[in-house]
Amino acid sequence: MAKFDKIAVLGKIGSTGMVPVFYHRDAEIAKHVLKACYEGGARAFEFTNRGDFAHEVFADIVQYAARECPEMAVGAGSIVDAATAALYIQCGADFVVGPLFNPEVARICNRRLIPYIPGCGTVTEVGYAQEAGCDVCKIFPGDVLGTGLVKGLLAPMPWSKLMVTGGVEPTSENITSWIKAGVFCVGMGSKLFPKDKIAEKDWDYITQACREVLSFITRSKVSS
Repeated sequence: MAKFDKIAVLGKIGSTGMVPVFYHRDAEIAKHVLKACYEGGARAFEFTNRGDFAHEVFADIVQYAARECPEMAVGAGSIVDAATAALYIQCGADFVVGPLFNPEVARICNRRLIPYIPGCGTVTEVGYAQEAGCDVCKIFPGDVLGTGLVKGLLAPMPWSKLMVTGGVEPTSENITSWIKAGVFCVGMGSKLFPKDKIAEKDWDYITQACREVLSFITRSKVSS
Protein backbone atom coordinates (compact mmCIF):
# COMPACT_ATOMS: atom_id res chain seq x y z
CA MET A 1 0.00 0.00 0.00
CA ALA A 2 1.25 3.49 -0.88
CA LYS A 3 2.70 5.46 2.01
CA PHE A 4 1.62 8.82 0.59
CA ASP A 5 -1.71 9.74 -0.99
CA LYS A 6 -2.05 11.33 -4.42
CA ILE A 7 -2.20 14.91 -3.16
CA ALA A 8 0.94 14.44 -1.06
CA VAL A 9 2.87 12.83 -3.93
CA LEU A 10 1.97 15.53 -6.44
CA GLY A 11 2.92 18.12 -3.83
CA LYS A 12 6.35 16.58 -3.36
CA ILE A 13 6.99 16.43 -7.10
CA GLY A 14 5.75 19.95 -7.70
CA SER A 15 7.54 21.58 -4.76
CA THR A 16 10.96 20.18 -5.66
CA GLY A 17 10.49 20.11 -9.43
CA MET A 18 12.68 17.03 -9.90
CA VAL A 19 12.24 13.25 -9.96
CA PRO A 20 15.47 11.19 -10.06
CA VAL A 21 15.03 8.12 -12.29
CA PHE A 22 17.19 5.09 -11.55
CA TYR A 23 17.53 1.34 -11.95
CA HIS A 24 20.05 -1.16 -10.66
CA ARG A 25 19.66 -4.87 -10.09
CA ASP A 26 21.62 -4.64 -6.83
CA ALA A 27 19.25 -3.50 -4.09
CA GLU A 28 22.10 -2.23 -1.91
CA ILE A 29 23.34 0.10 -4.62
CA ALA A 30 19.80 1.29 -5.27
CA LYS A 31 19.39 2.05 -1.57
CA HIS A 32 22.59 4.12 -1.51
CA VAL A 33 21.48 6.07 -4.57
CA LEU A 34 18.02 6.69 -3.10
CA LYS A 35 19.53 7.91 0.18
CA ALA A 36 22.00 10.15 -1.69
CA CYS A 37 19.11 11.72 -3.61
CA TYR A 38 17.15 12.19 -0.39
CA GLU A 39 20.08 13.92 1.29
CA GLY A 40 20.38 16.10 -1.81
CA GLY A 41 16.82 17.31 -1.36
CA ALA A 42 14.77 15.03 -3.63
CA ARG A 43 11.43 13.94 -2.23
CA ALA A 44 10.22 11.72 -5.08
CA PHE A 45 12.25 8.87 -6.59
CA GLU A 46 11.40 6.71 -9.60
CA PHE A 47 12.79 3.18 -9.77
CA THR A 48 12.36 1.74 -13.25
CA ASN A 49 11.10 -1.71 -14.15
CA ARG A 50 14.08 -2.54 -16.34
CA GLY A 51 15.37 -5.97 -15.32
CA ASP A 52 14.45 -9.44 -14.08
CA PHE A 53 13.05 -9.40 -10.54
CA ALA A 54 13.07 -5.60 -10.55
CA HIS A 55 9.90 -5.63 -8.46
CA GLU A 56 11.75 -7.50 -5.70
CA VAL A 57 14.46 -4.82 -5.62
CA PHE A 58 11.71 -2.20 -5.61
CA ALA A 59 9.94 -3.78 -2.63
CA ASP A 60 13.25 -3.79 -0.78
CA ILE A 61 13.99 -0.11 -1.38
CA VAL A 62 10.42 0.91 -0.48
CA GLN A 63 10.87 -0.67 2.94
CA TYR A 64 14.32 0.93 3.24
CA ALA A 65 12.93 4.36 2.34
CA ALA A 66 10.22 4.03 5.00
CA ARG A 67 12.98 3.65 7.61
CA GLU A 68 15.77 5.88 6.33
CA CYS A 69 14.09 8.42 4.04
CA PRO A 70 10.67 8.95 5.66
CA GLU A 71 9.55 11.81 3.42
CA MET A 72 10.56 10.16 0.12
CA ALA A 73 7.76 9.08 -2.22
CA VAL A 74 8.99 6.05 -4.18
CA GLY A 75 7.42 5.35 -7.57
CA ALA A 76 7.70 2.66 -10.23
CA GLY A 77 8.77 3.59 -13.75
CA SER A 78 8.77 1.99 -17.22
CA ILE A 79 5.31 0.54 -16.56
CA VAL A 80 3.44 -0.30 -19.79
CA ASP A 81 0.63 -2.65 -18.71
CA ALA A 82 -1.99 -2.91 -16.00
CA ALA A 83 -0.73 -6.18 -14.51
CA THR A 84 2.71 -4.75 -13.88
CA ALA A 85 1.22 -1.57 -12.44
CA ALA A 86 -0.83 -3.66 -10.01
CA LEU A 87 2.26 -5.64 -9.01
CA TYR A 88 4.21 -2.51 -8.16
CA ILE A 89 1.27 -0.93 -6.35
CA GLN A 90 1.11 -4.06 -4.22
CA CYS A 91 4.83 -3.58 -3.50
CA GLY A 92 4.14 -0.08 -2.18
CA ALA A 93 4.48 2.25 -5.18
CA ASP A 94 3.47 5.82 -4.35
CA PHE A 95 3.16 6.67 -8.05
CA VAL A 96 3.42 4.94 -11.43
CA VAL A 97 5.25 6.25 -14.51
CA GLY A 98 5.29 4.89 -18.05
CA PRO A 99 6.96 5.62 -21.40
CA LEU A 100 3.50 5.53 -23.03
CA PHE A 101 -0.14 6.08 -22.15
CA ASN A 102 -2.21 2.97 -21.39
CA PRO A 103 -5.81 3.63 -20.26
CA GLU A 104 -5.86 0.26 -18.47
CA VAL A 105 -3.00 1.41 -16.25
CA ALA A 106 -4.95 4.60 -15.55
CA ARG A 107 -7.93 2.53 -14.35
CA ILE A 108 -5.76 0.46 -12.01
CA CYS A 109 -4.10 3.56 -10.54
CA ASN A 110 -7.32 5.55 -10.25
CA ARG A 111 -8.95 2.73 -8.31
CA ARG A 112 -6.25 3.11 -5.65
CA LEU A 113 -5.84 6.90 -6.02
CA ILE A 114 -2.24 6.41 -7.16
CA PRO A 115 -0.81 9.12 -9.46
CA TYR A 116 -0.21 7.79 -12.97
CA ILE A 117 2.26 9.78 -15.08
CA PRO A 118 2.12 8.42 -18.64
CA GLY A 119 4.54 9.16 -21.44
CA CYS A 120 3.03 11.34 -24.16
CA GLY A 121 4.52 12.63 -27.41
CA THR A 122 1.64 14.69 -28.82
CA VAL A 123 -0.95 17.20 -27.67
CA THR A 124 -3.68 14.64 -28.42
CA GLU A 125 -2.03 11.99 -26.23
CA VAL A 126 -1.81 14.46 -23.36
CA GLY A 127 -5.51 15.25 -23.85
CA TYR A 128 -6.50 11.57 -23.75
CA ALA A 129 -4.38 11.02 -20.64
CA GLN A 130 -5.97 13.97 -18.89
CA GLU A 131 -9.43 12.62 -19.73
CA ALA A 132 -8.37 9.37 -18.03
CA GLY A 133 -7.50 11.22 -14.83
CA CYS A 134 -3.75 11.76 -15.23
CA ASP A 135 -2.84 14.91 -13.30
CA VAL A 136 0.71 14.96 -14.67
CA CYS A 137 1.81 13.80 -18.12
CA LYS A 138 5.36 12.90 -19.09
CA ILE A 139 6.74 14.52 -22.22
CA PHE A 140 8.97 11.75 -23.55
CA PRO A 141 11.53 11.62 -25.02
CA GLY A 142 12.29 15.19 -24.06
CA ASP A 143 15.50 15.56 -26.03
CA VAL A 144 13.66 14.59 -29.22
CA LEU A 145 10.46 16.59 -28.68
CA GLY A 146 12.14 19.72 -27.26
CA THR A 147 10.93 22.74 -25.33
CA GLY A 148 8.86 23.90 -28.30
CA LEU A 149 6.29 21.16 -27.69
CA VAL A 150 5.90 22.21 -24.07
CA LYS A 151 5.41 25.88 -24.96
CA GLY A 152 3.06 25.06 -27.81
CA LEU A 153 0.94 22.71 -25.72
CA LEU A 154 0.61 25.04 -22.76
CA ALA A 155 -0.68 27.89 -24.91
CA PRO A 156 -4.11 26.31 -25.54
CA MET A 157 -3.98 23.97 -22.49
CA PRO A 158 -2.44 26.07 -19.69
CA TRP A 159 -3.87 23.81 -16.98
CA SER A 160 -1.53 21.01 -18.03
CA LYS A 161 1.16 19.74 -15.67
CA LEU A 162 4.07 18.27 -17.62
CA MET A 163 7.11 16.29 -16.53
CA VAL A 164 9.85 16.12 -19.13
CA THR A 165 12.08 13.03 -19.15
CA GLY A 166 14.73 11.83 -21.56
CA GLY A 167 17.94 13.70 -22.18
CA VAL A 168 17.46 16.24 -19.39
CA GLU A 169 20.91 17.40 -18.34
CA PRO A 170 22.04 18.54 -14.86
CA THR A 171 23.22 21.91 -16.15
CA SER A 172 21.89 25.38 -15.44
CA GLU A 173 21.28 26.06 -19.14
CA ASN A 174 19.31 22.87 -19.79
CA ILE A 175 17.26 22.97 -16.60
CA THR A 176 16.46 26.65 -17.10
CA SER A 177 15.24 26.03 -20.65
CA TRP A 178 12.72 23.44 -19.46
CA ILE A 179 11.51 25.42 -16.44
CA LYS A 180 11.04 28.55 -18.52
CA ALA A 181 9.17 26.51 -21.13
CA GLY A 182 6.67 25.76 -18.36
CA VAL A 183 7.23 22.19 -17.18
CA PHE A 184 5.88 21.11 -13.81
CA CYS A 185 9.03 19.09 -13.12
CA VAL A 186 11.95 17.30 -14.75
CA GLY A 187 12.79 13.60 -14.60
CA MET A 188 16.51 12.90 -14.58
CA GLY A 189 18.15 9.54 -15.22
CA SER A 190 21.54 8.53 -16.56
CA LYS A 191 22.96 12.05 -16.73
CA LEU A 192 22.38 12.46 -13.01
CA PHE A 193 23.95 9.08 -12.27
CA PRO A 194 27.17 8.65 -14.33
CA LYS A 195 28.17 5.02 -14.56
CA ASP A 196 31.67 5.72 -13.29
CA LYS A 197 30.32 7.43 -10.16
CA ILE A 198 28.02 4.49 -9.44
CA ALA A 199 30.91 2.04 -9.96
CA GLU A 200 33.08 4.10 -7.59
CA LYS A 201 30.19 4.30 -5.09
CA ASP A 202 30.62 8.05 -4.99
CA TRP A 203 27.33 8.78 -3.25
CA ASP A 204 28.43 12.28 -2.24
CA TYR A 205 28.66 13.18 -5.92
CA ILE A 206 25.01 12.24 -6.40
CA THR A 207 23.94 14.21 -3.33
CA GLN A 208 25.76 17.30 -4.58
CA ALA A 209 24.39 16.84 -8.10
CA CYS A 210 20.83 16.74 -6.75
CA ARG A 211 21.43 19.87 -4.70
CA GLU A 212 22.77 21.67 -7.76
CA VAL A 213 19.83 20.69 -9.95
CA LEU A 214 17.35 21.78 -7.29
CA SER A 215 19.13 25.12 -7.00
CA PHE A 216 18.93 25.55 -10.80
CA ILE A 217 15.19 24.82 -10.66
CA THR A 218 14.60 27.28 -7.82
CA ARG A 219 16.54 30.06 -9.53
CA SER A 220 14.74 29.43 -12.82
CA LYS A 221 11.33 29.63 -11.18
CA VAL A 222 12.20 32.87 -9.40
CA SER A 223 13.39 34.53 -12.60
CA SER A 224 10.48 33.27 -14.74
